[in-house]
Amino acid sequence: MVLCTRCKESNAVIKRPKNGATLCKNCFFYTFEAEVDRTIKVNNLFKYGEKVAIGASGGKDSTVLAYVMKLLNERHDYGLDLFLLSIDEGITGYRDDSLETVKRNEVQYAIPLKILSYADLYQGWTMDKIVRAIGRKNNCTFCGVFRRQSLDRGAALLGVDKVATGHNADDIAETVLMNMLRGDVARLRRCAAVITANQGGIPRCKPLKYTYEKEIVMYAHFKKLDYFSTECIYAPNAYRGYARTYLKDLESIRPSVIMDIIYSGETMTFVDTPSSAPTQGNCERCGFVASNKLCKACVLLEALNKGKPKLAVGKARDQRQLARIEDPTTLKNKSCSKGGGVETCACPNEDVEGCGDDHRSVKATDSSKSLPVIDF
Repeated sequence: MVLCTRCKESNAVIKRPKNGATLCKNCFFYTFEAEVDRTIKVNNLFKYGEKVAIGASGGKDSTVLAYVMKLLNERHDYGLDLFLLSIDEGITGYRDDSLETVKRNEVQYAIPLKILSYADLYQGWTMDKIVRAIGRKNNCTFCGVFRRQSLDRGAALLGVDKVATGHNADDIAETVLMNMLRGDVARLRRCAAVITANQGGIPRCKPLKYTYEKEIVMYAHFKKLDYFSTECIYAPNAYRGYARTYLKDLESIRPSVIMDIIYSGETMTFVDTPSSAPTQGNCERCGFVASNKLCKACVLLEALNKGKPKLAVGKARDQRQLARIEDPTTLKNKSCSKGGGVETCACPNEDVEGCGDDHRSVKATDSSKSLPVIDF
């Protein structure tokens, strides 16, 4: 048997992928918790007396984060008021089961829990309904946008100062790779940050940023934590999956590649251009952070309600077309200024339907849903 390189007394149970050190169970616990504590303190993630919402999905990352945050809060007297914040995306056979785990964690860790659902926030739309409408190719785009805004809404309802998420080192490295492959400079410049904050938004922090996924799994296993381990049923086709596979191939050759990529993301220098640094404001409809008149969540929701979800994830011209499509319930009160209604316009036009008045490029759809202002 191999001895622990730290205490040199007990047998090692794990070889750390980060540096190759072999540790016994107790030394592994100490090192794991000390590194998370160091990440929190060096980066000043929290201030004494702050309210912090922990994004809880029931998976290994958020479960370990909740356990360690409670442990360190008591051990080092952070003085934090902790909450669990969960989002129910409406995925039958996945999220309903994982939320049962979160409810047990609420009791196990004595941390109050708040659950918000897509159905309540987004006019009855759940991920199951969205997938039926758009298919499995771009469904993760809808889920990602809605989930991020749902966390903001939940944080606002709880009145917290920070939101702590369970993003680990593997997640950060994958995101850096994805943004590089997509040429997304705006996201690339901030995706490796340990704490992010939109203008006027509630800051989000990542206490597990430098913690390898393998070590999180081993910590949860040795501590016998109660977590949900099934992958989302809609995730296999996600773009992130390809970046994850590539990263694992690199890690098998060079175990330190995860930290290397994170370091690259942190130290990368960018040239400020209007396209890479969009101006942030507030959405005219829901009031949350947006870089355009409408936030991405409102654009996606509008596309769903108009029966054109694929336009919202298409190119810019597709989204401009979506903006011109009117709700069919509003067409009944419109008429052509040169004679005729919308569907019987008397004006010839070879390029667009109708005469070019308010109803140009408008075509009635099968959807009967209107789009009220989002409120909660």
